[in-house]
Amino acid sequence: MDIYTDPAELRRAIRARKFASHTAGQCPGYAQGNLAILPRDYASEFLRFAQMNPKPCPILGMSEPGDPRIPAVGADLDIRTDISRYVVFRDGEPAGDVDDLMQVWRDDLVAFVIGCSFSFEEALKEDGIPVRYVERGHNVSMYRTNVATAEAGRFGGPLVVSMRPMKPAQAIRAIQITSRFPNVHGAPVHFGDPAAIGIRDIGKPDFGDPTEILPGEVPVFWACGVTPQSAIRKARPPLAIAHKPGCMLVTDLRNSQLSVF
Repeated sequence: MDIYTDPAELRRAIRARKFASHTAGQCPGYAQGNLAILPRDYASEFLRFAQMNPKPCPILGMSEPGDPRIPAVGADLDIRTDISRYVVFRDGEPAGDVDDLMQVWRDDLVAFVIGCSFSFEEALKEDGIPVRYVERGHNVSMYRTNVATAEAGRFGGPLVVSMRPMKPAQAIRAIQITSRFPNVHGAPVHFGDPAAIGIRDIGKPDFGDPTEILPGEVPVFWACGVTPQSAIRKARPPLAIAHKPGCMLVTDLRNSQLSVF
């Protein structure tokens, strides 16, 4: 898979259907974002849900109703075309994947871009902590948990987490490093026994690909921006749109801008 270095170039390639894969490892140095799109009469409730659940839902930018542009996260950006794969929800249930949103876009839709853990992985790698799924060209492993999010109006549901296996000393260092990045999920929410957060089989993620855990390693779990898709299932809006897990919006924001120290 080709590695792009310029976010605008990658978005143009996605728009032209020259790139249709997951975006892990693309555009090093630039922040990637999860997506949630909702009708205007659900948007204020979702915004409150995100504010009450900042670990899984740190908002990087949002659109005006009906406007596909989000200048806060990227110039020359069209949210209808610039993600490689979207999931359309009808009445809270997945109704299929699409390559773009031109046929389903409406004038009342509001788009939210939510921080993604892909952003802090650069800092982990710079500190010598390997990220195995990136090294092997896979999508990250993601799981639904038994941890409830804080409810806001019609929105709620279980927390979704992403997992990266590490040696214990690496996990301790990863906690220190990712604490600097609250806008992209911050420090882990759990490490060790997956069953403690309701994950029955670590080898069978709900989203993404399985990631091998080697002897002497522990699974480390971060809050994940796929959590809004659980909230959409609970709220059951007539129409909602999200990214296909792992297929992110690559923004013009630099990861360094999202570090608090």
